[in-house]
Amino acid sequence: MFREDRKATFITIGLILGIILSSLDQTIVSTAMPTIVKQLDGLSLYSWAFSVYMLVSTTAMPVYGKLADIFGRKKVYLIGLSLFLAGSVLCAAAANMAQFIVFRGIQGLGAGALMPIAFTIVGDVYPPEKRGKFMGLFGTVFALSSMVGPTLGGAIAEHWGWGWIFLVNIPLGAAAFLLVYASLKESRSGGKRSIDWIGALTFSGAIVAVLLALILVGDHQETINRYSWNSSIIVTLLGFGATLLILFLWVEKIARDPFIPLRLFRIRVIAFGNIAGFFMSAAMFGAIVYIPLFVQGVIGVKPTLAGFILTPLMLSVVVTTTLGGRLLHKVSYRTILVPSLILMGAGFYLLSQMNVDTNEYEAAAIMVITGLGMGAVYPTLGTAAQSAVGIADRGIATSSSQFFRSIGGTIGISVLGSLLTMRMASLSVNQAGSFVDPKVLLDVETRGALTGNALFDLQSRFSESLGNVFEVCLFFIVVALFASLLMGDARLADRKS
Repeated sequence: MFREDRKATFITIGLILGIILSSLDQTIVSTAMPTIVKQLDGLSLYSWAFSVYMLVSTTAMPVYGKLADIFGRKKVYLIGLSLFLAGSVLCAAAANMAQFIVFRGIQGLGAGALMPIAFTIVGDVYPPEKRGKFMGLFGTVFALSSMVGPTLGGAIAEHWGWGWIFLVNIPLGAAAFLLVYASLKESRSGGKRSIDWIGALTFSGAIVAVLLALILVGDHQETINRYSWNSSIIVTLLGFGATLLILFLWVEKIARDPFIPLRLFRIRVIAFGNIAGFFMSAAMFGAIVYIPLFVQGVIGVKPTLAGFILTPLMLSVVVTTTLGGRLLHKVSYRTILVPSLILMGAGFYLLSQMNVDTNEYEAAAIMVITGLGMGAVYPTLGTAAQSAVGIADRGIATSSSQFFRSIGGTIGISVLGSLLTMRMASLSVNQAGSFVDPKVLLDVETRGALTGNALFDLQSRFSESLGNVFEVCLFFIVVALFASLLMGDARLADRKS
């Protein structure tokens, strides 16, 4: 018994190291990117360093989940980790921006396995009464790693050189690989199962087309050309994605062993849990992206403090992530989700009411409220999905939960970015009738040149635009709340496997 407990501990440590890698790499690059694009002469491709990582990792999640159900978690996890580490080495060695973007894609391809398969392995290794605790632990590690990423990335790029941002992954990844390889017994479901290649291709093609459209639309980065929602390329991509999605649904109905069994979505916990996760993520990423804009543009916090702006929110997430994980085996999923989403909704309501008179301390207090609501939602939804099915479908159920959250955040950022752009455009004419973009508030030099009524006028219009964004986030939370109410009284303690 002691030996088995020790193996479980080693497996958990290995998975935690993998989650640290996955979460760090989503944020650690951000503060180093100005240095990277300067040295690689790639300013015009700036945003693609982030976009390609997100595009590939999100698309790969359900693919890895299905492969893990067929071939076993250990093999698929280690392949994903190996791809991630290979991509890290290649990124550090990139000679130009085009190479760097391709290598970031390889990194993302590996990263798509790390989170969903890690959570699936937890479901295999630990009994139901312990899963919630470890889901909460993993969520805490993810939040803390994401929080320190920007600061760590800036420090490494300044003192060691930007290549070390990727090379530091190697010792952590090697330790994770060895721990999982040596401690985890191969886990695969019984019986011979085939791969639904047509289903996998149509699904992946649909997601790539839709995500590519969302990456190209909007005005989040001004370093590359962007397209409007009604432009021919965006309409074509969305139409192609919709066509492939319809084809995918038809294929899945007739496939002997479907890529994503549609019967899973007849399970109330999975169907409504994925809806809740989708809309909660859309709102959460709205907070992560647009709170710093408010604090910097309206309140006037210096850009050098941008890496610390979200610290109150992330620390609050850690608190309720841990608490929620410990409550999972005691109460129903809905009992945790409903008050969490109500608290999160209250936070977004307060965010939408911020104005030019709001100071940084009031903003921090509102972030604490919002973060306390966020923390318990992800571990609860992930545990609910994997515990609603048997071991044969646990990989795809867990990865689908991760997938809906990831794509919800992507779509949320795109929609909210377009809304902010439209609102600012409608409010960018000053009282004298001339065009003034409120985004000049984000530039230190131009902001310093503004005085009196001109500054107050721009701050008011920027605040109003961001308030509209937070109102839409509040709507997303309301939808997630209704979805969580429809999950029923299912609870972790009801499950035996």
